[in-house]
Amino acid sequence: MKITALLVLKCAPEASDPVILANASDVSHFGYFQRSSVKEFVVFVGRTVASRTPPSQRQSVQHEEYKVHAYNRNGLCAVGFMDDHYPVRSAFSLLNQVLDEYQKSFGEAWRSAKEDSSQPWPYLTEALNKFQDPAEADKLLKIQRELDETKIILHKTIDSVLARGEKLDSLVEKSSDLSMASQMFYKQAKKTNSCCTIL
Repeated sequence: MKITALLVLKCAPEASDPVILANASDVSHFGYFQRSSVKEFVVFVGRTVASRTPPSQRQSVQHEEYKVHAYNRNGLCAVGFMDDHYPVRSAFSLLNQVLDEYQKSFGEAWRSAKEDSSQPWPYLTEALNKFQDPAEADKLLKIQRELDETKIILHKTIDSVLARGEKLDSLVEKSSDLSMASQMFYKQAKKTNSCCTIL
């Protein structure tokens, strides 16, 4: 599961092309000579998908082994390029968090943007690295993963108890044999002691 790029764009209905407000990408898994072309492709596809995502809507577009997820929140749009294995719910949860953080950091200043921003936004780069694991973006997925691990531990514990239970059963059998032997010993000792009291 890999996130290749995250973008934040201004999608105004009157503007011809969406304006890129922030952009972060990790193209290290591509060949050195392909990286600049991949970055250009990300910008092109990001603009295209963002312009075709209606306000207050989400959409996913499949391209080969990649998916482009977009969330347009009333003109402020987040776009994520993920591989096909990245969970959709986690992707949209991540895009929602990115939009929340952008609005916290910059407020409504994005509405007046007229051209692409070349300033880096450190949060977007951090998010790109942090959310490579989908469980970080989606708390429900994280809880589900923890529950699965607990279930595995629980199964191991039950299995070990059953194995131990078999040992306990053999001990119980031995103790019942022991109690029969101790009962015989007690009866024999009582009989022997009764002989001695006559004298």
